[in-house]
Amino acid sequence: MASSSYSSSPCAACKFLRRKCMPDCIFAPYFPPEEPQKFANVHKIFGASNVSKLLNEVQHHQREDAVNSLAYEAEARIKDPVYGCVGAISVLQRQVIRLQKELDATNADLIRYTCNEMPPLQDGMRRIGDGSTLAHHSPTAAYYYPSPWSNDPCGDAGFHRGGGNNM
Repeated sequence: MASSSYSSSPCAACKFLRRKCMPDCIFAPYFPPEEPQKFANVHKIFGASNVSKLLNEVQHHQREDAVNSLAYEAEARIKDPVYGCVGAISVLQRQVIRLQKELDATNADLIRYTCNEMPPLQDGMRRIGDGSTLAHHSPTAAYYYPSPWSNDPCGDAGFHRGGGNNM
C-alpha cells in the first residue's frame, strides 16, 4: 500500500477536493500528497464519488490494484479520449502480429538456408528477415540443427558447418 501522511499534509484527493483529510480517509493510502496529478486524472474521468464507492466495494487487499488500474485508464483516456487504453492495446496487438509475421518469414528463410534451398550469396553475405537485407557471415561458422526426433525440416539432423558442408 502507498504510504499516507495524515498528520503532516492531506492526501492528494482531499487537497484537490479542498476538504479536511480525516484519519479514516479512503483515498489517503492510495493518493499520497506527492502525486496530485494521479488523483486529478482519476477524478476528471471517473469522479471522486464513483471512486469512493468502488473502493468501498473492493476488498482491502485489492484496493491498490484497483486504484492503479483506474489511474492507468484515466491517464490513457486523457491522452486518447476516444479509445483510452484500448487504443494502446490495439497498437500493441498489431505490433505483435507484425513481428510474428516477420519472425515466421525469418524462420522460413532460415529453414531454406539450412536445407541449402536458397541460392548461395557472394562474398560471405547472408539474408536477414525478408531476404532483401544482407549481412556478413562466416562460411565456416558452425550451426546446430535440431535432432532427428524434433522433426528436422531438412531431414538430416545433426551438426553442420555453414555453407552447406557436412562435418
